Amino acid sequence: MSPTTIVTGAGRGVGAAVARALGARGHHVIVNYRTGAADADAVVREVRAAGGSATAAGADVTDPGEVDRLIAGVLAERGRLDTLVVNANTVPPPFAALADLPWETFAAKVDGELAGAFHVTRRALEPMREQRRGRIVYLGSTAADYVGGGRLAHGTAKSALATFARHVAAESARDGISVLTVTPGAVRSPATTALLTGERADALARESVLRRMVEPDDVAAVVALATDPALAAATGSTLRVDGGWSVLVGGPTS
Repeated sequence: MSPTTIVTGAGRGVGAAVARALGARGHHVIVNYRTGAADADAVVREVRAAGGSATAAGADVTDPGEVDRLIAGVLAERGRLDTLVVNANTVPPPFAALADLPWETFAAKVDGELAGAFHVTRRALEPMREQRRGRIVYLGSTAADYVGGGRLAHGTAKSALATFARHVAAESARDGISVLTVTPGAVRSPATTALLTGERADALARESVLRRMVEPDDVAAVVALATDPALAAATGSTLRVDGGWSVLVGGPTS
């Protein structure tokens, strides 16, 4: 039986690319979405057209009740859960300096980021522990490493997610579950279209070993590798996907 994999927030952008990549590698992909059922259905059709297997499943992964229904539905249909990719962008990042950032906006970003990982991880670990095997991949961000540029809320949320992932790796390793974090840099996607334009986009392309911006398919290829059982020994590790930005430019304020 093909591995059963949930990709949260898979209706578009990086999540959709991940769903397509895993479908091509033989996974049965559960294309999770909160809104945008039509987009998720389109991704399912793309996976199937390429010879893969997929179904769509709506659920708000920040809501524990909806997460319970999502996991229960997957187990009822497939009988197991092999891989979880935590990708959903639950709260768009507010880019602002501390002086201009209301507490409510800051807290909403951190809370949404962690809720979107906490509930689905906690529930997915139950069948994985029973199976004595599983894979969890978190989509982080290099924003956790840099300061300035209004990254305060986004960077703090992604730093917290990275720490959360390491704790999950430590708690689940002896149950046969491996956990990795994939941290993209700036990616050209529907979520970043308005931000990555003009000189900013030119600079990102210029300072990349790719000589172009990182695209969703670049990230998806690394996520697909992270789900490979051969990387089980790398649990707790982070895979960086920033086109070489950190080595070509680097620095805490880059």
